[in-house]
Amino acid sequence: MKTLIILISAISLFLFGCGNTSNEKSSEQTETAIHDEHHHDEESEVIELNNGEKWKVDANMITHIRNMENEINSFANVEQKDYKSLVKKLQSNIDLLTSNCTMKGKAHDELHKWLLPYMDLVKQLSEAKDEREETKQFENIQTSFTTFNQYFQ
Repeated sequence: MKTLIILISAISLFLFGCGNTSNEKSSEQTETAIHDEHHHDEESEVIELNNGEKWKVDANMITHIRNMENEINSFANVEQKDYKSLVKKLQSNIDLLTSNCTMKGKAHDELHKWLLPYMDLVKQLSEAKDEREETKQFENIQTSFTTFNQYFQ
Protein backbone atom coordinates (compact mmCIF):
# COMPACT_ATOMS: atom_id res chain seq x y z
CA MET A 1 0.00 0.00 0.00
CA LYS A 2 2.83 2.37 0.90
CA THR A 3 4.46 1.69 -2.47
CA LEU A 4 1.20 2.46 -4.26
CA ILE A 5 0.91 5.79 -2.43
CA ILE A 6 4.52 6.63 -3.32
CA LEU A 7 3.92 5.67 -6.95
CA ILE A 8 0.76 7.78 -7.21
CA SER A 9 2.55 10.70 -5.53
CA ALA A 10 5.50 10.42 -7.90
CA ILE A 11 3.25 10.27 -10.96
CA SER A 12 1.27 13.25 -9.67
CA LEU A 13 4.43 15.26 -9.13
CA PHE A 14 5.68 14.37 -12.58
CA LEU A 15 2.40 15.10 -14.33
CA PHE A 16 1.73 18.36 -12.56
CA GLY A 17 5.26 19.47 -11.79
CA CYS A 18 6.30 19.56 -15.42
CA GLY A 19 5.83 23.09 -16.62
CA ASN A 20 3.03 23.97 -14.20
CA THR A 21 3.27 27.10 -12.11
CA SER A 22 0.42 26.17 -9.81
CA ASN A 23 0.82 23.33 -7.36
CA GLU A 24 -2.81 23.45 -6.30
CA LYS A 25 -4.55 20.58 -8.04
CA SER A 26 -7.57 18.73 -6.80
CA SER A 27 -7.36 15.02 -6.10
CA GLU A 28 -9.99 14.53 -8.82
CA GLN A 29 -7.69 16.19 -11.38
CA THR A 30 -4.78 14.03 -10.18
CA GLU A 31 -6.78 10.82 -10.46
CA THR A 32 -8.05 11.80 -13.91
CA ALA A 33 -4.54 12.58 -15.12
CA ILE A 34 -3.19 9.28 -13.80
CA HIS A 35 -6.10 7.40 -15.34
CA ASP A 36 -5.62 9.16 -18.69
CA GLU A 37 -1.86 8.62 -18.64
CA HIS A 38 -2.24 4.88 -18.19
CA HIS A 39 -4.99 4.33 -20.73
CA HIS A 40 -3.60 5.57 -24.02
CA ASP A 41 -4.04 3.20 -26.90
CA GLU A 42 -1.16 0.80 -27.52
CA GLU A 43 0.23 2.62 -30.57
CA SER A 44 0.66 5.97 -28.85
CA GLU A 45 2.97 4.34 -26.27
CA VAL A 46 5.65 3.47 -28.83
CA ILE A 47 8.60 5.79 -28.26
CA GLU A 48 9.61 7.77 -31.33
CA LEU A 49 13.01 9.20 -32.17
CA ASN A 50 13.51 12.92 -32.74
CA ASN A 51 13.77 12.91 -36.55
CA GLY A 52 16.02 9.86 -36.35
CA GLU A 53 18.02 11.25 -33.40
CA LYS A 54 17.88 10.56 -29.68
CA TRP A 55 15.90 12.96 -27.50
CA LYS A 56 17.92 15.23 -25.22
CA VAL A 57 16.95 14.87 -21.56
CA ASP A 58 17.50 17.97 -19.42
CA ALA A 59 20.70 17.89 -17.36
CA ASN A 60 18.94 18.05 -13.98
CA MET A 61 16.77 15.09 -14.95
CA ILE A 62 19.34 12.89 -16.70
CA THR A 63 21.38 12.90 -13.48
CA HIS A 64 18.66 10.94 -11.67
CA ILE A 65 18.15 8.58 -14.60
CA ARG A 66 21.89 7.85 -14.79
CA ASN A 67 21.97 7.35 -10.99
CA MET A 68 19.28 4.67 -11.38
CA GLU A 69 21.09 3.08 -14.30
CA ASN A 70 24.32 2.99 -12.28
CA GLU A 71 22.47 1.37 -9.37
CA ILE A 72 21.13 -1.30 -11.74
CA ASN A 73 24.54 -1.94 -13.30
CA SER A 74 26.25 -2.17 -9.90
CA PHE A 75 23.51 -4.40 -8.51
CA ALA A 76 23.92 -6.83 -11.40
CA ASN A 77 27.48 -7.54 -10.19
CA VAL A 78 26.61 -8.02 -6.51
CA GLU A 79 26.49 -11.60 -5.30
CA GLN A 80 24.08 -11.05 -2.37
CA LYS A 81 20.98 -9.45 -3.86
CA ASP A 82 19.07 -7.07 -1.58
CA TYR A 83 16.17 -6.15 -3.83
CA LYS A 84 14.35 -4.15 -1.15
CA SER A 85 17.36 -1.87 -0.75
CA LEU A 86 17.60 -1.49 -4.53
CA VAL A 87 13.93 -0.53 -4.76
CA LYS A 88 14.44 2.17 -2.13
CA LYS A 89 17.34 3.66 -4.09
CA LEU A 90 15.43 3.53 -7.37
CA GLN A 91 12.30 5.04 -5.81
CA SER A 92 14.32 7.84 -4.26
CA ASN A 93 15.71 8.73 -7.68
CA ILE A 94 12.27 8.46 -9.28
CA ASP A 95 10.97 10.93 -6.69
CA LEU A 96 13.85 13.32 -7.39
CA LEU A 97 13.40 12.94 -11.14
CA THR A 98 9.69 13.62 -11.08
CA SER A 99 9.97 16.56 -8.69
CA ASN A 100 12.66 18.18 -10.85
CA CYS A 101 10.90 17.86 -14.18
CA THR A 102 11.69 20.81 -16.42
CA MET A 103 11.11 19.25 -19.81
CA LYS A 104 8.33 20.34 -22.14
CA GLY A 105 6.99 19.45 -25.54
CA LYS A 106 7.57 16.31 -27.56
CA ALA A 107 10.77 15.30 -25.69
CA HIS A 108 8.81 15.39 -22.44
CA ASP A 109 5.98 13.34 -23.95
CA GLU A 110 8.38 10.73 -25.29
CA LEU A 111 10.17 10.50 -21.92
CA HIS A 112 6.80 9.78 -20.28
CA LYS A 113 6.38 6.80 -22.61
CA TRP A 114 9.53 5.31 -21.09
CA LEU A 115 9.20 6.57 -17.52
CA LEU A 116 5.70 5.40 -16.64
CA PRO A 117 6.31 1.76 -17.62
CA TYR A 118 9.69 1.94 -15.86
CA MET A 119 7.99 3.16 -12.68
CA ASP A 120 5.58 0.22 -12.97
CA LEU A 121 8.55 -2.16 -13.23
CA VAL A 122 10.07 -0.74 -10.03
CA LYS A 123 6.70 -1.12 -8.32
CA GLN A 124 6.44 -4.73 -9.51
CA LEU A 125 9.94 -5.41 -8.18
CA SER A 126 8.91 -4.01 -4.80
CA GLU A 127 5.92 -6.37 -4.75
CA ALA A 128 7.79 -9.50 -5.94
CA LYS A 129 6.99 -12.51 -3.77
CA ASP A 130 10.11 -14.62 -4.29
CA GLU A 131 13.64 -14.56 -5.71
CA ARG A 132 12.55 -15.89 -9.10
CA GLU A 133 10.05 -13.07 -9.50
CA GLU A 134 12.58 -10.50 -8.23
CA THR A 135 15.14 -11.73 -10.76
CA LYS A 136 12.60 -11.50 -13.59
CA GLN A 137 11.57 -7.95 -12.63
CA PHE A 138 15.21 -6.90 -12.28
CA GLU A 139 15.90 -8.19 -15.80
CA ASN A 140 12.89 -6.23 -17.07
CA ILE A 141 14.33 -3.08 -15.48
CA GLN A 142 17.68 -3.74 -17.15
CA THR A 143 15.88 -4.07 -20.50
CA SER A 144 14.06 -0.81 -19.79
CA PHE A 145 17.39 1.01 -19.58
CA THR A 146 18.45 -0.54 -22.89
CA THR A 147 15.29 1.00 -24.37
CA PHE A 148 15.99 4.33 -22.66
CA ASN A 149 19.46 4.48 -24.19
CA GLN A 150 18.05 3.76 -27.67
CA TYR A 151 15.83 6.84 -27.56
CA PHE A 152 17.35 9.32 -25.10
CA GLN A 153 20.65 10.97 -24.26
